[in-house]
Amino acid sequence: MSTITHFLETHFRHFNARETLDAAKGWRDLLDRGGKMFLTMAGAMSTAEIGVILAEMIRKDKVHAISCTAANLEEDLFNLFNHSEYKMVPHYRDLSPEMEKELYDQGYNRVTDTCIPEGVLRQVQRQISELWKKAADTDSPKFPYEFMYELLDQPGIADHFQVPAEHSWVLAAKEKGLTIYSPGFEDSTLGNIFCSEVMRGRVKNHGAVRHGTEQMQVLAGWYTAMAKAGTPIGFFQIGGGIAADFPICVVPMLIQDMELEDTPFWAYFAQIGDSTTSYGSYSGAVPNEKITWGKLDVGTPSFMINSDAAIVAPLIFAYVLDM
Repeated sequence: MSTITHFLETHFRHFNARETLDAAKGWRDLLDRGGKMFLTMAGAMSTAEIGVILAEMIRKDKVHAISCTAANLEEDLFNLFNHSEYKMVPHYRDLSPEMEKELYDQGYNRVTDTCIPEGVLRQVQRQISELWKKAADTDSPKFPYEFMYELLDQPGIADHFQVPAEHSWVLAAKEKGLTIYSPGFEDSTLGNIFCSEVMRGRVKNHGAVRHGTEQMQVLAGWYTAMAKAGTPIGFFQIGGGIAADFPICVVPMLIQDMELEDTPFWAYFAQIGDSTTSYGSYSGAVPNEKITWGKLDVGTPSFMINSDAAIVAPLIFAYVLDM
């Protein structure tokens, strides 16, 4: 038995700890019976460098498709290209408004204890804007992740990496040929930059980037193909919001709107979050509520972990990897 597996099975016995271990065991069980795992990721997980272990999960075929905020998609590459220029602020809880303004004046954008240099945004902008322009000029639109993959294919790009390549989950996903869904692309730094490039006339139209409903159609095709092959699909959710609420709806969409009544429900569900149902939050909706929406079935193995994803997710991943 590996070190982390032994630790969790010895000490994680009750409350959120037990739920964490049960979710990890359920993930293993799904894979053991030939299933696939769909991972969704909100929050600032890429800034938290989840890629160090998530990339290994992807390489070891423990994750088979991903939906994330466009911010998580881009921030994995920001970290890959400019990690050594980041500034850590461990005392972020004590910052005054004046200290925050000082960081802004120095060209930093703060995410909790991590400050991303504005320069990295402009560096990526110059490179990816050319890819957007080409897509618009040739009427060959792409999804956001496809532009990222194309960027990573540029000659000599590895010379600009400031962290080990194996720590980038986007690079690992590219190498494994995974689809990355990023609904709400406009709610990201690059989404804002893309809009500005169109407004300036540097990219001739908004059609260069394929958006939400097209992503749903691609997801529906993948899910249907897995169903026809008899492959159960699990759903592991980090945080909430559109990254999860968008893809989980593919099942009721196929059943209720496409009238494909033989479509199987998600075969596993787990969520790490700190939102609660008392505020009417979709992100805090407990798994059994999803039964009423046609997403999960009565017998679906389901887990709700109320905790910090930056702590819990790596532990679950390590257990699944048998580290």
